[in-house]
Amino acid sequence: MQPPFRHPGRTSAVLLALFLLLLAPVAASWGPLDRADRDIVVSLHHSAVTHHGWTETARVLSDWVWDPWTMRALLALVVGWLLWRREWRLAVWVAATAALGTLLQQGIKAAVGRERPHWPDPVDSAHYAAFPSGHALTAAVACGLVLWVMTLHGARDQWLRLMAVAGAVSVSGVGFTRLYLGVHWPSDVLGGWLLGAALVYAAAAAYPYTVRGGKPGEDGR
Repeated sequence: MQPPFRHPGRTSAVLLALFLLLLAPVAASWGPLDRADRDIVVSLHHSAVTHHGWTETARVLSDWVWDPWTMRALLALVVGWLLWRREWRLAVWVAATAALGTLLQQGIKAAVGRERPHWPDPVDSAHYAAFPSGHALTAAVACGLVLWVMTLHGARDQWLRLMAVAGAVSVSGVGFTRLYLGVHWPSDVLGGWLLGAALVYAAAAAYPYTVRGGKPGEDGR
C-alpha cells in the first residue's frame, strides 16, 4: 500500500487552497453555486419524504453511527491507548488536532453565517450555521487521524487498507446522509471534507518538528 502521508505538507496546502476557493463563492452567495446546491438537495429531499425506511436509516447513521460525538469517542479511545503506551506527545497532538478542528468549524460557521436548507416538510433538523458541515469535518479528522496513527506505528498493509476503506465509507456516508436528510448543502459537505483533510495532513506535516529524541515511529512518516 502506498504511504497515505508521504507528502503531508504539500497535500495539506493543496487541500486548504481548494477549501479557500470554495469558501469564496459560498461567502459571496454566488448564484450558480447556490442553484447547483439547491438542485441536488431538492431531489434528495423528495426521496427522503417519500421513502421513510431509507430516511430512518439515514437518521440512525447520521445521528448515531457517524455523529461527531461518536467520532470524538473514537479519537478518545486512540488518545487513551497512546497515553497507556506513554506516548504523551502524540496523544496530546491528536487531541489538540481534533480540538482545533472543532474550533475552526465553529469559527467559520459563525463568520460565514450560511443558512441551512428550509423545508415545509422537514425530515430532520439541525442547529447553527451550515458551512462547513461539522459532521463531514469531524469524520474526516477522526478517520484521518486514526489512519495516521496506525501508519506511525507500522500497521500492516491489510489493516491500513481496512481502515482506509472504513474511513472512506464513513466520511462519504455521513456526507450523503446530511444531504439526504436536507440539513446541509453539497458545498457544506465538500467544505467539511476539504478542511478536515487539510487539518489532518497539516498535523502530520508539523508533528516531526515537535519530536526531540522521540520513540522510533514518532517521526511523522
